[in-house]
Amino acid sequence: MLIKKQRCHHQLVNVLFLGVFILALISCGGPPNWVKEGSGVLNQDDSKSIYGMGAIVGVKNEPLAWEAAENRARAELAKTFRSYTAYLMQDYAASTTAGNFTKSTEEQNVERAVKTFTAITLNGVRPVDRYKDEDTTTYYVLTKLSIEDMKAVLQQSEELDAEVRAYVQKNADRVFKQLQEEEAKRPGGL
Repeated sequence: MLIKKQRCHHQLVNVLFLGVFILALISCGGPPNWVKEGSGVLNQDDSKSIYGMGAIVGVKNEPLAWEAAENRARAELAKTFRSYTAYLMQDYAASTTAGNFTKSTEEQNVERAVKTFTAITLNGVRPVDRYKDEDTTTYYVLTKLSIEDMKAVLQQSEELDAEVRAYVQKNADRVFKQLQEEEAKRPGGL
């Protein structure tokens, strides 16, 4: 009888240990690395590619949220190539003191407006991964533009003449290297 109780106790301890281990694994899952890294030029596994990461939070309609996150990821990828940004900041501060100088009124107002415009057609951009943070209801989508895919799409493009297609294919690797160097210069870059 005592041996049976000891076995039951050991089995219970093993089950509890297994449960704690599984919970630890689940809680360590977290978001994929690309959520933290964001958009940019990456050269992983000898696959020269440009990635865009888009996110949206608070949208209850799940298909709409995924679509919006994907569109934002495409926009982030496009910003790697060309962006125009206008920035305006207005800062106002005032202090008014009453007649006997014992009371004053302070006020301030700071406004910031940023407008970014990107217009570019990118063929070959495709979503490659998705992640939903259940705690914050944030949807993330990662898009990818492979330089090799871009060259193949350009080769088949009828909008460009043969000379332009040949130039782009010839210079795509050089331009990718320049993008990679520029990304490395940015704070937090590669």
